[in-house]
Amino acid sequence: MIENQLPTLSKCPTQIEGLDMILKGGLPSERTSLIIGGPGSGKSLFGLEFLYRAALDGEPGIFISFEERAPDLRTNTRTLGWDLAPLEQNGKLFLFEARIDPKAIVTGEFGIQSFLAILYHKIKAMGAKRVAIDAIDVLMRLINDERREQNELLALHQWLSEQEVTALLTVKAPRDAAHARHYEFLDYMADCIIHLDNRMLGQLSTRRLRVIKYRGSGFGSNEYPFVIEPPGITLLPISDIGLSHQALGERISTGLVELDELIGGGFRRASSVLITGATGCGKTTLCSAFTHAACASGEKVLCLNFEESEAALISAMLSSGTDLSPAIANGKLRLLTAMPEAMGAEQHLIRALIAIKQMQPSCVVLESASACSRMGTKQAAFEYLMRVINTCKELGIIILITNQTAGLSNLDEISGIGISSLIDSVIQLRLVEDAGVMQRKLLVVKSRGSVHSHRHHDFHISDQGINILQENV
Repeated sequence: MIENQLPTLSKCPTQIEGLDMILKGGLPSERTSLIIGGPGSGKSLFGLEFLYRAALDGEPGIFISFEERAPDLRTNTRTLGWDLAPLEQNGKLFLFEARIDPKAIVTGEFGIQSFLAILYHKIKAMGAKRVAIDAIDVLMRLINDERREQNELLALHQWLSEQEVTALLTVKAPRDAAHARHYEFLDYMADCIIHLDNRMLGQLSTRRLRVIKYRGSGFGSNEYPFVIEPPGITLLPISDIGLSHQALGERISTGLVELDELIGGGFRRASSVLITGATGCGKTTLCSAFTHAACASGEKVLCLNFEESEAALISAMLSSGTDLSPAIANGKLRLLTAMPEAMGAEQHLIRALIAIKQMQPSCVVLESASACSRMGTKQAAFEYLMRVINTCKELGIIILITNQTAGLSNLDEISGIGISSLIDSVIQLRLVEDAGVMQRKLLVVKSRGSVHSHRHHDFHISDQGINILQENV
């Protein structure tokens, strides 16, 4: 027992993917938290998922909406795979439409106490410990009296504290300085403040979350990208990734006996391998040879391709004697293809992580690192590659990454988008003109934990596959 151990703040897990990691455990229990965001940033969904996940575990909650109707909420959340109706029927979730007649506010007939009286009886009847109040700014806008507005909000805050519920309020981001002044009171009142926004980066829509403050607790202070797709909200806290990679494991053949000899016996499990070179030098052919051999030996391979469709890749590799279609047919190979510009880096990452979770491959092939920069920004591409590589290394998966280079002057150009620190092996392919004929050269630049060749080797691509010549040049 450690003497004089400091007490920790009681927290309420949100069960929103990635958020509890950022919040170091969840929202403050029996206190009020605030989510601020613009239109389309996901405020309402954060509040509803906070209740929905708990309701699935048997903990009841109440969602109070000043804007959306309950039928609309049920319909909208079905697109995420949520079915709210059974939870409502079982008394685990209550959607409270808090519609207020503006005339009652203007005449002074409205008071928040009447609203709280209704809420009190519902909390007691359900035994609810979680309450989400969506669009509290609607109430403030209707009151239109700053002093009265603050009195009503103070009464709400005190009342929520007395009920010992964990409350989550959502409010629209202020549009100008005048609106911001009205929101200052809420900022000081809340124990935890989360800011959401939806911005355009590289012509792609990107959602971000940032925790502004958290009384009595540490928290992740960076901006974090998130996506809203089935089964809900997913945050991607890249900066919180720990170095929990597995040790490099047993070797798997590269599919080429000569290449196995050059790198000490094959690629090692949990290793990351970069195959780099200019266009046309054989990067995809080399990856396909490995994929074909791995699938033939019983391994499962996931290919993330940003350059060719499934049909185009299969057709192109037939010319080098590699037929990938049987591996696809028997489920050993899955191709996940998409244009980099089709969605933001976050959506691409979620697709990849879901595919890895579903398929549980032993090998992943990613083509290519250079194409990832078209997902939006260079930083977004870097985060995508970091997360995919890190996930594979944690799960003991071999990952092969191709990168198209324009030159060979430095390691950053070779590794692509600054990921060299996570790469275990680098194979460099080159096209060299010799007596008017283009010759292909292969060099093992790096192979962590292995004795490997340090020379350039000639190799040929024919309808029989890749042939690496034994003699060194």
